[in-house]
Amino acid sequence: MSERMTLPVLPLREVVLFPGVTAPIGAGRPATLRAIEAALQTPEKLVFAVSQRENVETVTPEALYTIGTVARIGQLQRGLAGMQLLLHGEQRGIAIHFTEKDGFLQAVVREAEEMAPLSEEDPAFVALHREVRARAAELGQKSGLPEEVVNQVLAGVNEAGRFADLVAGYIDITPAQRQSLLETLSVEERLRRVLVHVQRQIGVLDAQEDIKSQVQEELGERQREMFLREQLKRIRQELGEDDERDDLEELKQKLAALELPPEARKEVDREMGRLSRIGRESMESQVIRTFLENVAELPWNERSEEHLDLREASRILDEDHYALGDVKDRVLEFLAVRQLRAQQDAAERAEAAAEVLAQQKEAEIAAGAATDVPVATATVPAPNNPALGNEDDRTARGPILLFVGPPGVGKTSIAKSIARAMGRKYVRISLGGARDEADIRGHRRTYVGAMPGRILQGMKQAGTKNPVFLLDEVDKLGVSFQGDPASALLEVLDPAQNDSFVDHYLGVPFDLSEVLFIATANFLQNIPGPLLDRMEVVDFAGYTEREKQQIARQYLIPRQFNENGLSTEQLDITDEALSEVITGYTRESGVRQLEREIGRLARKVARKIAAQEVERLSIDRELVDDLLGRPKVHPEKMARTDQVGVATGMYYTPTGGDIMFVEASSMRGKGELVLTGQLGDVMKESARAAWTYARSHATALRIPDEMFDRDLHVHVPAGAIPKDGPSAGVTMASAIVSALSNRPVRNDIAMTGEITLRGRVLPIGGVKEKVLGAVRSGITRIILPKENEADLVDLPKEVLDRIDVSLVQELGEVLALTLRGASFREGRLLFGDENPRDVTPLAAGYHH
Repeated sequence: MSERMTLPVLPLREVVLFPGVTAPIGAGRPATLRAIEAALQTPEKLVFAVSQRENVETVTPEALYTIGTVARIGQLQRGLAGMQLLLHGEQRGIAIHFTEKDGFLQAVVREAEEMAPLSEEDPAFVALHREVRARAAELGQKSGLPEEVVNQVLAGVNEAGRFADLVAGYIDITPAQRQSLLETLSVEERLRRVLVHVQRQIGVLDAQEDIKSQVQEELGERQREMFLREQLKRIRQELGEDDERDDLEELKQKLAALELPPEARKEVDREMGRLSRIGRESMESQVIRTFLENVAELPWNERSEEHLDLREASRILDEDHYALGDVKDRVLEFLAVRQLRAQQDAAERAEAAAEVLAQQKEAEIAAGAATDVPVATATVPAPNNPALGNEDDRTARGPILLFVGPPGVGKTSIAKSIARAMGRKYVRISLGGARDEADIRGHRRTYVGAMPGRILQGMKQAGTKNPVFLLDEVDKLGVSFQGDPASALLEVLDPAQNDSFVDHYLGVPFDLSEVLFIATANFLQNIPGPLLDRMEVVDFAGYTEREKQQIARQYLIPRQFNENGLSTEQLDITDEALSEVITGYTRESGVRQLEREIGRLARKVARKIAAQEVERLSIDRELVDDLLGRPKVHPEKMARTDQVGVATGMYYTPTGGDIMFVEASSMRGKGELVLTGQLGDVMKESARAAWTYARSHATALRIPDEMFDRDLHVHVPAGAIPKDGPSAGVTMASAIVSALSNRPVRNDIAMTGEITLRGRVLPIGGVKEKVLGAVRSGITRIILPKENEADLVDLPKEVLDRIDVSLVQELGEVLALTLRGASFREGRLLFGDENPRDVTPLAAGYHH
């Protein structure tokens, strides 16, 4: 085919046809059927068979490769589902372009000229050709084909290029690799590539043969081991050394001594009977034995003796933790309720016992008077009073606490202190990353390697029925196709249901009602609603700088000194140095990073002392930089001067609070609002609300009309950090009004609050953390929404003494405080000595 030809296109899915190869093809798509019918109308019955790039139903020219094979239609069989035909590849072809005609694709095809070697007598080429033939014959034999058939097929093709195509058409490679071989026009290069694929296939078959041999050997070894174990068993029986029976008898006695519920006892007896009937060699015997051992190790009746002394609990909490006053109060309230309920239950049981004794005495007197004969004392059961409940039931049930706060603020250690104060065992499981319901409920015993869930494993670890059980990182539970572990926790944390918790592995109810569950989380919004509804939230706020210094002095420094072999005589860290470490090398609400930095200081000093460079060292602020390097944290500082279009806001992250600057600048344009700084959707909406407020109150804000014909650019620095939330509304409004009215914003004021289009200031969250961050940055005046006034009680007294807090309800009040020379009277924003009656009010119906 030297000239160009127009041929019907036969798209191939996951198939590549090579020249000289005959392959069966099934056709069912309407366009393909029409293309075949068109080819059958021609004397040559030729089609252009070309592979699809992707396995799609509707074929377009873009979905086809350019290089294919000109093929001749051989035998054809029609059926209800389409056609079955044999295609014989004639030669390679290159599609010049594709067109669509009569519902199928046609292609203008020219011959793809192959590049033959310079000399077919070249020794290297001859050696390559022979090697491919030899390896192809070897592959055919290893694949199980008769040697005569393989030799006959390979001997039928002498030309090197066609031989390479023949082998490529039958080896097990991907369609993409086949297409690559089809597009390789150099005969020598094609032979090399085919040789690589053939050699790889031979290697795979050799590896499979080795694996098969190893498996056969292993099965033989197992059969031999079973035979030897049976002989050993007979020998031990003859010698009277049946250890297996002794072990089984010991397990049976241990299970018999347990006070199991009826359902558990029935299941244990059934499994013990099965274990006695089957031999040790059975694979199922080990599964049953493991199950029974797990049952025996669970604390069905063991309890820790509980001590509820409120004074001792308060002492332990103060000894283990500094600050956290609100959290300690809530924990002590929780323990106080349990103590009073325990006392109340004890009194009710004593009263019931006294009533039983009185009934017994009356019965004795009555019987003696009737017969004059002494009667035996009868035990009169206590009245069945459902209100009293089980002996341990009422004291066990109570709220499940959820400790929520940033990392490193003491959530886990508080749980340890609660266990210590109550005299209970403490057990912790981490739920971070758990994505399978079986992590909570366990796997059914039908699975290989099944085991109980984390709840029962924790109970087994505790060894008592009433431990303090910490569910750590409950907000980081995942969801996958294997189930939702958060939903499995609903039963565990519901006091009305967890007295009959069923683990899939155990298969019988286990009582969790006496367990004191405590959960911890960093982000409350990540916890599903139904799960959160079962817990009482206790918020852990971040520590102030002063609190961090005290924690470091009382806990962190002594611990690091001890771990690094130092004493207070060898190392002294001044208050100034400690403050520098807190502000310049840590950025967190907790104290984990602070302890790591103190540990770094201790290790560096320990090295100097061990090298006899110094005997004692006192670390001041300057020495901190020498030992720890340049500061890692550069918190925002209060602006030095008042500026037009720059307002100071406050924000809160899990690592603590800080200030941020919102910048606004007017420029020539078309009156558009430009927002930058990687702002989230909520923050962008706050900026648009502030922009709309400024436009709708331009007269009252003294903003010239021509300013709205210019573009306004609002930017929040630190553009690499995503930012979102509504609390920057008042800050954006102050920066926008300042830029449009050309009035500077006071640099010593930081503000937070959400705004509405009518100028109302709405409450926000994280007040304590935001104010603490602003104070660290040198801010002395704070603007907060009026509805956040109650949050001020959470601030330490030393912080409140350093700042002036203004509570606002309207945006006009904010602007009067932030813009230099402004005041707010009778709902009007005034500048200088303006008369309120001469100024347009900011909001209709405003009541100051």
